[in-house]
Amino acid sequence: MVDVRDNWRILLLVVFILISGFALFSPTLAADGGGGGDVAATSNLTNLQYGLELSGGTRVRAPLVGVTAEGVAFGGDDPRVVEQNVAAEVEGAGPADVIARPGAAGGRTTAQPQSGASSTVEVTAENVTSEELAAALEATGYEYETIRQGVTESTRQEVVRILQNKINEAGLSGGTVQQVTTAQGENYVLVEVPNQDASQVRELVSERGTVVIEAYYPTDGNYTREVVLQQEDFQSIGTAQEGQSSGAYVPVTVSESIAPEFQQSMVDTGLAQEGGTRCTYQQNPNGTEPCLLLVVNGEVTNAFGMSPGLADSLRSGSWAGDPVFQLQTTNISEAQQVSINLRAGALPAQLDFSQASGGTVSYISPSQGTDFRVNSLITGIVAVLAVSGVVFVRYSDGRVAAPMVVTALSEVVILLGFAAGIGYPLDLSVIAGFIAVIGTGVDDLIIIADEVMAEGEINSRRVFQSRFRKAFWVIGAAAATTVLAMSPLAILSLGDLQGFAIFTILGVLVGVLITRPAYGDILRALTTIDR
Repeated sequence: MVDVRDNWRILLLVVFILISGFALFSPTLAADGGGGGDVAATSNLTNLQYGLELSGGTRVRAPLVGVTAEGVAFGGDDPRVVEQNVAAEVEGAGPADVIARPGAAGGRTTAQPQSGASSTVEVTAENVTSEELAAALEATGYEYETIRQGVTESTRQEVVRILQNKINEAGLSGGTVQQVTTAQGENYVLVEVPNQDASQVRELVSERGTVVIEAYYPTDGNYTREVVLQQEDFQSIGTAQEGQSSGAYVPVTVSESIAPEFQQSMVDTGLAQEGGTRCTYQQNPNGTEPCLLLVVNGEVTNAFGMSPGLADSLRSGSWAGDPVFQLQTTNISEAQQVSINLRAGALPAQLDFSQASGGTVSYISPSQGTDFRVNSLITGIVAVLAVSGVVFVRYSDGRVAAPMVVTALSEVVILLGFAAGIGYPLDLSVIAGFIAVIGTGVDDLIIIADEVMAEGEINSRRVFQSRFRKAFWVIGAAAATTVLAMSPLAILSLGDLQGFAIFTILGVLVGVLITRPAYGDILRALTTIDR
């Protein structure tokens, strides 16, 4: 009969192993393959999920293009006015390339001191220098404190959100986007997409994604281009479709607040004339009837006229009650891209892939990911065999060595169950953390065994508890040191080091709170003469 009061630590270990086994193998916890999150690939036998390195895919790591002025005095001007004024003074930049944030945090990195909230002006056009921004601010009369390379924290967060939306809208299951900061305080955007080639992912994340609708119409012998709809003016965006006669298109609904203004602009520009318009912009831009231009990332991708029925509803004013129309594209892939950009939104700043910026694009093939998984498994088995061999050689006593190896392996099982339960993707850094846990775990168990058995036979439970308590103080202090040392790596966004630190800390806590006390009870039961 097992005495629960004396062996509750062993029973607690068994309970944790059973829970971990359920998390690893229960079909009720299997990952949904269509979900997002960090899931890259799922094992067929278990619920373990693999990260990019163990499944294959593309990783993009790059900073954002931009230069920021901090402590800018707007002089009472509206942020939109500031953006227009600065853009007019910066060559190659438009209002969409300038972001004015009144009272926004300066977006300094953790390596830089915070000086409170301040107004900022960012220019996110390519090849704009700090000197050019300084000259633009001086020309427009806006005083500033400092100018630095990079963008603000708010812009980085917005880019991460939009890129994640883009990946989700594109149907790239398991793709993740996050901010990472180096030890030197440099900020990068990290994009990981499993089972996708590098060119496709780079094309998706590098596009600014700006989509506007312009009216193109004749005035006084010339043609005028006027923006009539922007991305935020749409209430809903449908999926890309292809009609038998109309070709590829994206159905959209204009916001109720914008619809009357758009309706009137169509009448004023002549697009909604009687009988509609026939657009020949692509063939003869200087001799066409009024057109609607679909402009993506600053380039006209399609031009189309207006059907008689739509023109009639715009002129009569009935269209604003049901503001729906179709954005025509040249092919279905272009329609899909327009739909993605409209749904996700436009990036306020582009990723910088230049060599000087440190931006990188790497690709791991699925076969290479499989090789990494196999090699990781072999490495783990070798580590276990090596540790087991050393332990058996050291003690030559199965009563001491066998429970030691089993207890150490139980830590790995518990950690694997934890990873499967929360859906944490395993990568090489996490595997390294598991191996470190095996090594440090056995070290602690050896300390316990040596301390307990060093002074000869154990005649009573009181003697065992005295010796075990001395050993536990040593491993407890070592565990606290490890947790303190790894905590910064677990908290900071330092890429792969974060996973290593998290699972090393978890392994140490599981060892100190569950497996080391359980091993003590097992050792007491096997070695104490008077139990």
